[in-house]
Amino acid sequence: MLKFKKGDTVKITAGKDKGREGKIEKILPVENKAIIPGVNLYKKHVKGFGDVKGGIYDIPRALGFGKIALVCPKCKKMTRVGFGFAGEEKVRMCKKCGKEIDTK
Repeated sequence: MLKFKKGDTVKITAGKDKGREGKIEKILPVENKAIIPGVNLYKKHVKGFGDVKGGIYDIPRALGFGKIALVCPKCKKMTRVGFGFAGEEKVRMCKKCGKEIDTK
């Protein structure tokens, strides 16, 4: 089970976008990275051909899990993720308030 899921609100803790918040758009579990729209952007130069218009586009790059922290939906604080059991099911838990943070 991963500490982050698609749709989680996270806060950037390192890099040029430190302090910004966003929702996870895509998880790359093999690389331990996440893509967050509008954060960690870089310029891509595209040559036009046919119907495709050329230009310079901003593309989001993946951020490592070590550079982001989850924002708990219950207490609205930046927190680490713990794991616990709710009956037979393993769930993610907020380390600050101790409540479940799983979103289904």
